[in-house]
Amino acid sequence: MQGNAPRAKPDDDSLFLRRVRPRDWTNPEPKNVYDLVIVGAGPAGLAAAECATRGGFSVALVERDRMGGDSLNTGSVPSKAIIRSALAYDLMRETDGFGVPIPTEPVLDFAAVMGRMRRIRTRIAEYHSVHELAALGVHIFFGAARFAGANTLIVDDTRLTFRKALIATGARPRIPDIPGLDRVDYRTSATIFDMTALPRRLVVIGGGPLGCELAQAFCRLGSHVTIVQKSPKFLPREGRDAAEILSWSMARDGMDIRLNTTVVGARREGDAKVLETLNYDLKGEIAADEILVCAGRLPNVEDLDLAAAGVALDPDCGIRVDDFLCSSNPDIYAAGDVCLPLKFANAAQSSARMAVQNALMQGRQRHDNSVIPWCTFCDPEIAHIGLHVWEARRQSIPIRSYTVMMTDVDRAVTDGQEAGFVKIHVAEGSDRILGATIVASRASELINEMAVIMSASIGMKALAEVVHTYPAQSGAIMLAAQAYRRDVDRMARQAQVGEASA
Repeated sequence: MQGNAPRAKPDDDSLFLRRVRPRDWTNPEPKNVYDLVIVGAGPAGLAAAECATRGGFSVALVERDRMGGDSLNTGSVPSKAIIRSALAYDLMRETDGFGVPIPTEPVLDFAAVMGRMRRIRTRIAEYHSVHELAALGVHIFFGAARFAGANTLIVDDTRLTFRKALIATGARPRIPDIPGLDRVDYRTSATIFDMTALPRRLVVIGGGPLGCELAQAFCRLGSHVTIVQKSPKFLPREGRDAAEILSWSMARDGMDIRLNTTVVGARREGDAKVLETLNYDLKGEIAADEILVCAGRLPNVEDLDLAAAGVALDPDCGIRVDDFLCSSNPDIYAAGDVCLPLKFANAAQSSARMAVQNALMQGRQRHDNSVIPWCTFCDPEIAHIGLHVWEARRQSIPIRSYTVMMTDVDRAVTDGQEAGFVKIHVAEGSDRILGATIVASRASELINEMAVIMSASIGMKALAEVVHTYPAQSGAIMLAAQAYRRDVDRMARQAQVGEASA
């Protein structure tokens, strides 16, 4: 249903474009030689430009489209804005359980939802706008870039010479090879946020983080959503217990879930878009008004002419880099989605700053995925850092896991947010934390505590002594540490008894 709500201001889009790609922008006159030339102005490129400029180095930043990359324009920022609206709408329909019944069915104004998303995107764009970066001294060039030598980059018709370069061109949606898909006008993360009307029926192809997030959000906004996943569980990077909680949550929301299902064809039937599916030997069809493809991402390396710069490619991850983020050309580094398996904005920013340190400041920092947290922003949220159990086993690392269910956390009970758990993996025979998985309504916040703990090499013994606020969902972390301490005390008592018996 449609209701009345504040609309986006008419100038929101034009203000956004003035911040990320001004129509009247004129590229600057280039310097003879730049200390650093950055290709790509997404999270990695922006972080690198600010880091290098504040370090006193001359920087040229090259972008072919808009500042902010996918994260600002078509990824993290717009998706989280819509997820928040969907959560608010869902909570309004569940207020009876909190003793606050709403007398009438709440109405949804989809145009207002999208307008709010655009306003938020415009506001966040201000922090790293073209004019803010230019004021820092960054030379910004808009245009298509290609290498013309080991230390030369061509932007349209302008030649830039550099001492060091950083490739931060990010990644784009991967489109699966499905017969007929190109004839049904599908959407990806690059176009889903352009919709002006809520689709009555939406099919999402792919059960990774973005696919699950948007599927649940649009389901809660009122679309009939079907999600199709080729593998037997959602979120391939996560444990089965976490994925099963998400499956239960999405089923409770009314989503049609098709696991172990492959899309083998697509066609139009009148106004409907029809997907042909195969589940083992069982054929099926799904009709929809919109199709959203979320089938992974591919690094943006085309048209850069990397061979001219002596930069080697990896068939899976994109640009091949060493532990210090240096490519096969010692003067060219890479950061973010174009070279990393973890394609998240925080990993991109962290790797970019590290690459700048190594390239320009004689740094020898090694990129380490084990201390980079990530989160899938569904309800409940699913966050992880470090090793999973199966990774530890594959590496022959003995571990012990300590799990606290959110049903045992007082704040989760009072909030009515009891789905999930905190699970911390510890190296056998020590209190060293190797990894953690958190499934909770605030997992994206709780995992940051684990990131600090692991980065600072704080063990479970010390963690058990940390006083947390009460009641708080982070109390689950404290309870897991206290369970470790009780385990250690029990084993010590058993050892003493054994010695006495001997």
